[in-house]
Amino acid sequence: MTLSLKPLGDRLVVEPQEQEEVTAGGIVLPETAKEKPQQGTVLAIGPGTRDDSGNRIAMDVKVGDKVLYAKYGGTEFKQDGKKLLILRESDILAIIEG
Repeated sequence: MTLSLKPLGDRLVVEPQEQEEVTAGGIVLPETAKEKPQQGTVLAIGPGTRDDSGNRIAMDVKVGDKVLYAKYGGTEFKQDGKKLLILRESDILAIIEG
C-alpha cells in the first residue's frame, strides 16, 4: 500500500490490527461488540519533535514496527478502504518485538 501522507512532528500513521470477527465458539461479533484494536503496524512517521534549542529529536519507532498503543488515542480515518490511525509518538505504549 503506497501512503500519500507525510505525518508532521512526532506523529505517525498506524494500520490497526483488527481482532477476529468470530469467537472460538463460532459466534459472529458485530462491529459494536468488538473492542477497539490496540495493536498495529507503523506505515509512516514524521521527522520528530524539536527541543528547546530547535534540534530534532529522532523518533523511537520506525516504519514497519508493530506497536501497542493507547486504546482511545489518535484520530481514525479511511484511505483506499482501509482504516488508519494518526497517533502522537507519546500514544505508543510499546514496540512489539519478535
